[in-house]
Amino acid sequence: MTKGTLAVLINSTQQNWLPERWKVRFDAVCGGRRVVLLPDAGLDPAEVHYAAVWKPVPGDLGAFPNLRAIFNLGAGVDALMADDSLPDVPLVRVAVPDLTHRMTEYVVLHVLMHHRQEPYLRQSQRETRWEPKYQWPASAVTVGIMGVGTLGADAAEVLRQLGFRVSGWSRSPRVIAGVECFHGAGGFDAFLRATDILVCLLPLTPETQRILNRDVFAKLNRNSPLGAPVLINAGRGGLQNEADILACLDDGTLGAASLDVFVQEPVPPDSAFWTHPKVVLTPHNAADTDADAISAYVAEQIARFEAGGGLENVVDRARGY
Repeated sequence: MTKGTLAVLINSTQQNWLPERWKVRFDAVCGGRRVVLLPDAGLDPAEVHYAAVWKPVPGDLGAFPNLRAIFNLGAGVDALMADDSLPDVPLVRVAVPDLTHRMTEYVVLHVLMHHRQEPYLRQSQRETRWEPKYQWPASAVTVGIMGVGTLGADAAEVLRQLGFRVSGWSRSPRVIAGVECFHGAGGFDAFLRATDILVCLLPLTPETQRILNRDVFAKLNRNSPLGAPVLINAGRGGLQNEADILACLDDGTLGAASLDVFVQEPVPPDSAFWTHPKVVLTPHNAADTDADAISAYVAEQIARFEAGGGLENVVDRARGY
């Protein structure tokens, strides 16, 4: 199998994700393979065997008749899956330790923030009030993780080591040491009833669209030591019903929320999420992965594939992840 050209198609204005930077990275790790930035008017589309992409315009990838694999440079593939013209070749998602560890850092940080009452303590500091509240132990709190694949399982293990009770829910059965696992529609309500802090790391599929809604929040543990359940969403914006989140924060169905993803990004300046006193907002940076690690991962996959090996972390298109 001859070396094929790698085409890079990036729609991003973030400094570390500029297309030109990605070309430099791939040139450094691809062992002399031709790397081109798209669009390139002088490129023969038939030469392109591989594409490394982030949020390409629907239809763009259909121009390459000899495409052998598409590498999505982020964890979520929902934007690509929405493209009806996407070539029928393996679609590979990023799964590098750096991404996993950064997501775990985010989840653990925000679980601890709500568990240790940091929003209240910081407000007390601003108001010069020395009024500590009773602090419950981690063992009194159940963290329920929706989505216990690679990311969720790693976060669950670290939280368990900190002393939290941890449960997980997934579409199909999972077994994780020290974690009570639920699956499918039949296990969903039981999972929710025991959960004090709900962490969502699900992929976005037609089945999970707007799954974070009032019906789900109302089933969370009403006797939480935190006073009311907490939501942490670092999955995808399309997972959440944002009107429901705001209304549930206002009426006490939810006690607080940490949100890293939103339906519209950047979040509009007039959005209530910016100023809501019970919301911790972060700009979709929970798992901002080292771009050098991603480019090396793609180059290694291509080299192994051309040597007759298989591709890792290929998306199941029927499932959407």
